Amino acid sequence: MNFKKVFASLLTAAMLIGCGASTGGTATTTTDGGNSEGKVYFLNFKPELDETLQGLAKTYTEKTGVDVKVVTAASGTYSQTLTAEMDKSTKPTLFIIGNQAGVKEWKDYAIDLTGTAIANELNTDAYNLYDESGKLVSIGYCFECYGIIVNPDLLEKAGHSLDEIKNFDTLKTVVEDIHSRAAELGFDAFSSSDMDGSSSWRFTGHLANLEYFYEEKAAGKQWTECPAELTGEFVGNYKKLYDLIINNSLTDPKDLATGGHDAENEFKTGQAAFFVNGSWEYAAVSETVPNARMIPYYCGVEGEEKAGLNCGTENCWAVNSKVSEADQKATIDFMVWLVSDPEAAGQMVEQLGVLPYKNAPASKNGFLADAAKYTEDGCYVMDWATNYQPNVDEYRAGLVAALNQYNADQSDANWANVETAFVQGWATQYAAVNN
Repeated sequence: MNFKKVFASLLTAAMLIGCGASTGGTATTTTDGGNSEGKVYFLNFKPELDETLQGLAKTYTEKTGVDVKVVTAASGTYSQTLTAEMDKSTKPTLFIIGNQAGVKEWKDYAIDLTGTAIANELNTDAYNLYDESGKLVSIGYCFECYGIIVNPDLLEKAGHSLDEIKNFDTLKTVVEDIHSRAAELGFDAFSSSDMDGSSSWRFTGHLANLEYFYEEKAAGKQWTECPAELTGEFVGNYKKLYDLIINNSLTDPKDLATGGHDAENEFKTGQAAFFVNGSWEYAAVSETVPNARMIPYYCGVEGEEKAGLNCGTENCWAVNSKVSEADQKATIDFMVWLVSDPEAAGQMVEQLGVLPYKNAPASKNGFLADAAKYTEDGCYVMDWATNYQPNVDEYRAGLVAALNQYNADQSDANWANVETAFVQGWATQYAAVNN
């Protein structure tokens, strides 16, 4: 599994040429103008992109007269929202199919994008999704990375430096020292790790990826489809890092279940030195922490000194095959404008980091620069194996329930329930989907 060769060129090229979920609720819609030749209805996946998209939709309508509506699903509800919207007479013309499970479910609702104007704008095929027949079902509109965001200034105030952190043991030393002196320092190690819907994906989706990725790595083969079961070999490594995060934080683990803590703001305002999140946070956190950096998920795996960041995407556009050809054309025209118009693409890059399109502006996202640097230094990239989680909403809900029980009482018995949710939960949800 030669991640270095695959990702070094992609990350570096995208940084030179041209990128979740976050907190948010149900978005408003924009319906300006009108055009009998076709209209656009974009069901957006990313709540943090809603404000930008609403403004761009309005601008596009003013420029072209084409009716553009943007609806953003509330965080963690995209699958249910998409199903509901597809049952209506006015269906989304543009929607997200972000992984192979989505391809299996929605491929008949997607046109083949091969040779279309938007596909011809791409500068890489790395993030595109195909069905078993070779049909181009959806195309990546950004790629991202995630890991642990760090405030180097706070580390320095605590008498440490980023250069100290090379693996789990060195991370643990720094984190536990900061937490033990939080009252003296005026800040803690980690920001809050809430388990409500606006935050739990960071731990049941993203952090869980370390278990899946290291299973891939141990087997010497990157997944191309969802496996029927997990070995669970690296759940113990997940536990090491998860325990470090929740037990060296601003918030008592017993208070994580109901949420209500703003982890991003805690980091931005200097209350915490570490923040578990991704490259989409760069625009927000760099306002107050301009030199923020991102480090890998160090979790005690042998050889992790050569680990890089988690790089990939679940943000892939599909054009609805069940709407008129006029609507399909209008939608593709809008997509091309989003990634090629200097002003529009500039706003998209500012929010997303990198657009993998040849006419998009260069990225200024520092976390993606960190990802590229790790790769250039010979570190392996942790691909987004988490995209293969079966029956994802139900699987993650099982993890949330088990983690909440463990957070309230960190007993061996309760951790055994987390392991069961990880491993048996996977097999159960795989069977539910495939039977």
